[in-house]
Amino acid sequence: MGPNGEQVGIVRIEDALRLAQEADLDLVEVAPQARPPVAKLMDYGKFKYESAQKARESRRNQQLTVIKEQKLRPKIDPHDYETKKGHVSRFLEAGNKVKVTIMFRGREQSRPELGFRLLQRLADDVAELGFIESKPKQDGRNMIMVLAPHKNAKAKSKATKDAGEGS
Repeated sequence: MGPNGEQVGIVRIEDALRLAQEADLDLVEVAPQARPPVAKLMDYGKFKYESAQKARESRRNQQLTVIKEQKLRPKIDPHDYETKKGHVSRFLEAGNKVKVTIMFRGREQSRPELGFRLLQRLADDVAELGFIESKPKQDGRNMIMVLAPHKNAKAKSKATKDAGEGS
């Protein structure tokens, strides 16, 4: 490819290097896996700078995912459950994922359905804020489930707060 992006066609390497020297540019291989490989006449320093700018811009647009963890026990007191549910709700409203872990001890390990039922109950209670990203699964002594916020959870909670302040 030429310096202005025009197609030059298949050229021998020696001829391409000579063209690059005459134009005071560099011969840069842009698609080495293609057959034949694609090279372009360009200023390599400028190309490197622009690609770094694109990479920096794409990193800026990435969303950082934070995973919060909440640990429960199968025989949790109703008040403690409500407190933990409040924490999970707060995390989901903030737009964070929540990893809910149920820790089994001793004979509780023979009754994993208690943990499964508790995780389902928690997921149903916070269904308006988030959804189950990964279903409950047993992992040794623990049972783990991941809840993720709905896509518009942040916007929805902000809108309800703004509406409440206006009255």
